[in-house]
Amino acid sequence: MLYSSKTDLLNDLKGIVDIQKNGTLKITDKDTLRNKIIDTLVYNAVFNKETAIKNISRWIIRSTSNKLGIVSSSIQSLYEAIGKKQFKGFTVPAVNIRGLTYDTARSIFRAAKKNHVGAFIFEIARSEIGYTDQRPAEYASVVLAAAIKEGHEVPVFIQGDHFQINARYYEKDKDAEINKVRGLIKEAIEAGFYNIDIDTSTLVDLSKPNITEQQRLNFEFAAELTSYIRSLEPKGITVSVGGEIGEVGKKNSTIEELRAFMDGYISTLAAKGKGLKGISKISVQTGTTHGGVPLPDGTIAKVKLDFDTLKNLSRVAIDEYGLSGAVQHGASTLPADAFDKFPETATSEVHLATEFQNMIYESSVFPQDFKNEIYEFLNKNYAADRKEGETYEQFIYKTRKNGFGPFKERFWNLPADVKNKIGEELEVKFDFLFKKLNVIHSKEIIKKTIKPVEVQLPHPPDFP
Repeated sequence: MLYSSKTDLLNDLKGIVDIQKNGTLKITDKDTLRNKIIDTLVYNAVFNKETAIKNISRWIIRSTSNKLGIVSSSIQSLYEAIGKKQFKGFTVPAVNIRGLTYDTARSIFRAAKKNHVGAFIFEIARSEIGYTDQRPAEYASVVLAAAIKEGHEVPVFIQGDHFQINARYYEKDKDAEINKVRGLIKEAIEAGFYNIDIDTSTLVDLSKPNITEQQRLNFEFAAELTSYIRSLEPKGITVSVGGEIGEVGKKNSTIEELRAFMDGYISTLAAKGKGLKGISKISVQTGTTHGGVPLPDGTIAKVKLDFDTLKNLSRVAIDEYGLSGAVQHGASTLPADAFDKFPETATSEVHLATEFQNMIYESSVFPQDFKNEIYEFLNKNYAADRKEGETYEQFIYKTRKNGFGPFKERFWNLPADVKNKIGEELEVKFDFLFKKLNVIHSKEIIKKTIKPVEVQLPHPPDFP
């Protein structure tokens, strides 16, 4: 499946994709592109050892997706419309994919196609980029390839989740940590991430004498990074930016904190430049924990999410600040009957991750020998992370996310029947979530609110 040269790649595209010397591209056989060639292109975009071939593969994926109307886009104008109360009654799912990314993304697109869904987001967090070994350019290429494969027809939203200032690193070297986040933002925007969630909530200091001072570093750095994002936007695109007032897993957020953050953020951003667009949503804490809380037997403790707090925070965000509402993190492991409450509480966006990881590992078709190999790797390499009194099941549950990066190619090359079955199981889950979050038939809303702007990756040198 790996190309050994540019010539091999071009020969494979003959009669399917016509690439001119001026950098223009024309699709001449859409069916063969979708049914055969895209699988090879995306594999090379991820695994080819030759950087030139990898970049060419990514360029072709981005170029052909644009030609097919599958344009990586910002969800900003939809969220502005929600903030103006032009639309309501649904919650946009934002899905973090840690492993089997191509197959998982395909299952999402299939469920979306079945239900005429357009309002959904693919995302990856700063931490996930590391332990899953998926840099932004790779992640965007895989998502767009999956969209091509499954015949998606409307814009795609790709998001940087928890682009977070690490409080511990910040204490050691403030400038170095800020520059790391700025570098990641630049890398993500260049890759086609036109939705970015800034997370400076890690800098909230509850020991300060009042709420404004507690939130000060949070809103000041959120404004600084928003201004930086605005300086990097491609022409015609307003990146949708999210802020955060409460660190997930900590105390529940309050209306007073939301107001203190927003008022400080707005005034700080205004001082950085006239007319700078602010955030479109606000992430809050209402009782969840990323990944859920594993019990000694490895099952997950039931979480009581404070929907009243979520509803009140969303109301203030919309009514007083024109945002699309509050964002809920760490929700994928909630009980099934919780999800239809998000649209009822005007929750703008809900972030979902760990449950899909769990479904992959716990599928009845997942090869036991491969699972054992991954768990042995975790035992060997992450033993220092095991807390005193923690059972083996708890340890594995919390660390198995770290298996996706080192074994990425092994996951990708699982037998087709295994991947197909897992994909079918995931598709059922996404079908359920789309219905519960009431985004079915949102494809038409996307067509009304989003005007895609095609941004091309730089043309690879000496190609064709």
